[in-house]
Amino acid sequence: MTAIRNVHERVIEVPAAAAGALLDRLSAADDPIFPTPAWPRMRLDGPLAVGSDGGHGRIRYHVTAYEPGRRVRFDTPPDGGLDGYHELTVAPVGAGRCRVRHVLECEARGLLRFQWACVIRHLHDTMVEEIFDNIERAAAGGVARPVRWTPWVRLLHRLGWARPQAVATPAGARLIRTCLDRSDYEDAYRMELLPGLPRDPAAWTGILRSAFPVLDQADGELLLDVNTAGLTARASILVDERYVTLSTAVKADGLRARLYWGVVRRVHPFMARTMFRRTHRRLALAAPSAGERHGAAPPRVSVTGSPDEK
Repeated sequence: MTAIRNVHERVIEVPAAAAGALLDRLSAADDPIFPTPAWPRMRLDGPLAVGSDGGHGRIRYHVTAYEPGRRVRFDTPPDGGLDGYHELTVAPVGAGRCRVRHVLECEARGLLRFQWACVIRHLHDTMVEEIFDNIERAAAGGVARPVRWTPWVRLLHRLGWARPQAVATPAGARLIRTCLDRSDYEDAYRMELLPGLPRDPAAWTGILRSAFPVLDQADGELLLDVNTAGLTARASILVDERYVTLSTAVKADGLRARLYWGVVRRVHPFMARTMFRRTHRRLALAAPSAGERHGAAPPRVSVTGSPDEK
């Protein structure tokens, strides 16, 4: 086993009570400090309290200590390979200043020792510094020196980004379910609607990478005409409370359309998932951070900015 101790701390020019009030909102719907949507959101199975279980992404933990406004500790399960804890504390440093500190102590076993050194530590360090950035943004209205992503972190982030999940066309996608008298092919893929991602389906049309005509829009769904090579094809983007879903329906009339679709349908699922994932990540990295959404600072990057401008 390998013993790991990882410590981050920052002095912030706000009273401890102001930073502590932000700490108390961790995992809440209006969480102002956990760095989503650029990273997976923190979820607990209840409010922030001793005994709550949850995690972010593939990292699992449960709350073992909580002092409102001052301290929260998360223990990681031994079967996860990293047996230990994370602890985030806020302490006063004179009048009008506080120290925010994050400590990770754990034992790494097996392959996790190498994953920690090569992958996990780099992502962990960046996320913790972004938590500190968000506390500054939300409490002080801005951050003097925000963390910058290294090229290695940018690469790891791109490779590790979530992938679309194949699902049935959702019941809420009423426009695409009724737009054709028959369909010869249907598919649908969904991804989580992270806090801070746009809820207007029109913001997601970049998935298709072309300016297709909009046929209709209602109840969080946008229907697009994606006819090509004799195919009658429709694409739907549905945004609900939890997911963004891309659905496709195709009708092939005539020999030319059937031949064309016979070739294209082999690559269509790969292309749809790839473009959806790329757009999901681009919008997540362009979105205002949690601290910007709940503080006074303006957004950092425009929607059209580079996904890796961190």
